[in-house]
Amino acid sequence: MNPTTPTPTPATAAGSHAKIPATIVTGFLGSGKTTLLRHVLANAAGRRIAVIVNEFGELGIDGDILQACGIGCDEQGRERPGQLYELANGCMCCTVQEEFFPVMQQLAERRHEIDALLIETSGLALPKPLVQAFQWPEISNAFTVDAVVTLVDTPAAAAGQFAAHPEAVEAQRRADPNLDHESPLHELFADQLSAADLVVLNKCDQVDAAALARVQALVREELPAEVKIVQASEGRLPLELLLGQQRAAEQHIDQRPSHHDHEEDHDHDAFDAFDLTLPPVEREALLQLLAQLVARQPILRVKGFAALPGKPMRLLVQGVGQRLTHHFDRPWRADETRQTRLVFIGQGLDQAAIRAALAPLAGPSATCGS
Repeated sequence: MNPTTPTPTPATAAGSHAKIPATIVTGFLGSGKTTLLRHVLANAAGRRIAVIVNEFGELGIDGDILQACGIGCDEQGRERPGQLYELANGCMCCTVQEEFFPVMQQLAERRHEIDALLIETSGLALPKPLVQAFQWPEISNAFTVDAVVTLVDTPAAAAGQFAAHPEAVEAQRRADPNLDHESPLHELFADQLSAADLVVLNKCDQVDAAALARVQALVREELPAEVKIVQASEGRLPLELLLGQQRAAEQHIDQRPSHHDHEEDHDHDAFDAFDLTLPPVEREALLQLLAQLVARQPILRVKGFAALPGKPMRLLVQGVGQRLTHHFDRPWRADETRQTRLVFIGQGLDQAAIRAALAPLAGPSATCGS
């Protein structure tokens, strides 16, 4: 989610309505952002919460509790990106890619119906430009950034997925002439922490006390003293902790240094992402091939869902590094095509090799579609 500056328009008066507090949830790939959002929606307790996500289906909310709001359609009634949905609990949800500003305008028009806004960034997003977008008059009149909540994948950090210590990075640079700058992964991790008002060490139940202490110390070195660090499993935290911090982060985000402050447009060109589609596949064959691929290819994240022959449930597949998890998340709907769709994110991916490796799952002489 990379908001670009909109064409200036006359600012509208805020009127008597209070600003909508927006909580930005950021974090590295697989850190548990979507799980945290589901937890918040399940425990809204009457709060009317609007949610902006990159992929609506990832929230795992069944279609039968949705109702289109009639916003974001063309003259023929066809949906456009940024379509808003009403949820059965009174909340709203929408997907957004490059339509951030129009969606915020639509939400501002319904501000009397919204108590809070949650925005989930993509795993590769820089949070600082998004927070700075709340300085635009057209947005600042109706919204304020209540807090930036950064999630950390504690087991991944404990396993050394990120080069988080500047001294260690510098030592590596001196030792290896091929290294002339910090790893993009480290820069992204550090920038997500630099924007944080609250840091959540997630998946703490998956590490021992010594590993947890190491990750806590590693993260603390990247943070100002006033930023709190809390521990969680599956994003289960009291809503009173996540919402209502009243930090107005957009007012001081410019004073927070990051690795990309002098770049006008940093879109992480170092990362590749592509998706492919397969027919129903055998579970064990799919998982075995994926395990082989993540061991051979620089795949940072694989996510998606699989259709299994004869199974009424959809298999959700997620992988961070070489850790693969899978579970049945919901039944297939009658109006859905039962197919397998996977998204790969990494650095320098050999797309042709990945497609070729998975092609046998589609049958003899098959190729994987995109």
